[in-house]
Amino acid sequence: MNDSIITLDRHILSEQRRYGGRGDFSAILSQIIFAAKVVSAQVAHAGLVEDILGRTGHTNVQGEEVQKLDVYANKVFINALNYIGKVCVMASEEEPEMIAIPKEHPKGDYVIMFDPLDGSSNIDVNVSIGTIFGIYKRVSDGEDGVLDDCLQPGRKLFGAGYIIYSSSVNLVYTTGNGVNGFSLDPSVGEFVLSHPNIQIPPRGKIYSTNEGNYAYWKKGTREYIEYLKSDRNKIKAPYSSRYIGSLVADFHRNLLKGGIFLYPEDTKDPKKTTGKLRLLYEANPLAFVVEQAGGYASTGYERILDIKPTKLHQRVPLIIGSKEDVLEYEEFAKRNI
Repeated sequence: MNDSIITLDRHILSEQRRYGGRGDFSAILSQIIFAAKVVSAQVAHAGLVEDILGRTGHTNVQGEEVQKLDVYANKVFINALNYIGKVCVMASEEEPEMIAIPKEHPKGDYVIMFDPLDGSSNIDVNVSIGTIFGIYKRVSDGEDGVLDDCLQPGRKLFGAGYIIYSSSVNLVYTTGNGVNGFSLDPSVGEFVLSHPNIQIPPRGKIYSTNEGNYAYWKKGTREYIEYLKSDRNKIKAPYSSRYIGSLVADFHRNLLKGGIFLYPEDTKDPKKTTGKLRLLYEANPLAFVVEQAGGYASTGYERILDIKPTKLHQRVPLIIGSKEDVLEYEEFAKRNI
């Protein structure tokens, strides 16, 4: 392998030496990477492998139809992390309750929150999907983790990131010292550094949102979108609309190019009046990543990372991306409450 190529393992060790640490995070991230490779292989063969594509016929705790790959990915990540002795408890978007570490396995000081397969409704049409994860240090004493370990505000995250399964497999993560992106080289089976020190532009030219919900948005959100589509905005030209409908894919594009992703309140569905996306499994990890890259994440009224969770499957509006864009959206939202 070329000496100039930096693998993920090498990068983690370098960061560990620079900022200190016992290597626990390295062990956790290594297992997340292993699980991602397993899931990636199944995603790549989803149209060919029997009984892996399509719906299970069940709904999850969110009331959504469960895809077969959702179930598969959830099991892969749980089994990859529950025996390594670094984790005291986990929680998944696909599970109604906390995931306890089996009694026969040692416990550790870390808490893992994850969405095993974000955007899974797009599987059947071959659109990019991904995994989102957040890692906390426990706040409780004792051996087993408790609910308080899971219900921590995002500002207390120890590390966070996401993996995209697409034409290439990309991993982006941070431990609070900047954001780096890696691409899976299939020829050697290793993630290599492809996007060092990611910095999101302070203002973008792209907005990402489902405009099919326009009629159900609050006045401030409607006014903001019309403002972006005019030449009255700060760039003096209409913003471009780019919406994939897969959170990790929309977020990843805007992280690299600049822009704003919006999933605001939706008055059409009573379940969405406080937002649709999950605070613990989606909003917090991505907010931690974007702020480390110089961006910002908000509900439209408050910083995502400052919210104190009250339940495992709490939903929030999510406005995330370039800092100047998100702060400008807050101005529209707050004057039209």
